[in-house]
Amino acid sequence: MALTADAKEELSRIDVARPSARKAEAAAMLRFAGGLHLQGGRVVIEAEVDSTATARRLRAIIADVYGHGSDIAVLAPSGIRRSTTYIVRVHGDGAVLARQTGLLDARGRPVRGMPPAVVGGAAVDAEAAWRGAFLARGSLTEPGRSSALELGCPGPEVALAMVGAARRLGIASKAREVRGGDRVVLRDGDAIAALLTRMGAHQTVLVWEERRTRREVRATAHRLANFDDANLRRSARAAVAAGQRVERALEILGDEVPEHLREAGRLRVEHRQASLEELGRHADPPMTKDAVAGRIRRLLAMADKRAEELGVPGTDEVNEGGEDARS
Repeated sequence: MALTADAKEELSRIDVARPSARKAEAAAMLRFAGGLHLQGGRVVIEAEVDSTATARRLRAIIADVYGHGSDIAVLAPSGIRRSTTYIVRVHGDGAVLARQTGLLDARGRPVRGMPPAVVGGAAVDAEAAWRGAFLARGSLTEPGRSSALELGCPGPEVALAMVGAARRLGIASKAREVRGGDRVVLRDGDAIAALLTRMGAHQTVLVWEERRTRREVRATAHRLANFDDANLRRSARAAVAAGQRVERALEILGDEVPEHLREAGRLRVEHRQASLEELGRHADPPMTKDAVAGRIRRLLAMADKRAEELGVPGTDEVNEGGEDARS
């Protein structure tokens, strides 16, 4: 997951001046990584992220935009938690911040989807929402057959809202339920690059595109190599089969073979895996491949006609071992 870590590190350093974009980013981070808890009759907000840079960025936005203090707690790996996580805990009563960020509606009820300001905001707000969601619960896999950019969503309503936000940016994504969890998935390489660019991960896009191009070139080279190998094998088998037919033709005709056809047949039998062009170069004097092909074709036709008159197998009834297929 090195690409994911690099992308989050880059996104956490982006300087965003527009207030609505900072609010959209914070709302998405809290919605994806946050949780509302009741302690002593008060609402407490906590957000769990996997990067210290992400935690610091969320803490800074909460302080600068909303005026709320917060602390960062570090949880070391243990049990099912395989990596270090960072908990951002907001000071005081979290109900005010929950309403400001859209986690609670005006009546204090939890919002199931994304806040209206994010859903109906401008394109820059949609970009910020995706940036915040990716920082909180995003992943980016290496380019290849199973490459993907994914978001782990807290519910189907949130997944559909993020699909809509991507659509406003002209990017297609899909909401899916995977192993009981809701996710938004992008698998098209161009769509992944476009979304990373819109979020602001320009350096990550360059690295991802370079690896993507390298993998595509390598895959194309493998396909061409396999294609060439298959063609060579088919050509070799065809040449061997042709040599066997010519050998049978010479056997059928015996001394009745015209000298120029006998010479073409001899070349085919002696150089069974050579191409027609190579056979022409072996001739004395040299011939074109069309001349060689024409002479061999007339030799086979003459032999098949003679075999029919004699009532014996023709040249097309010889198997790969060079034996009569009827024997």
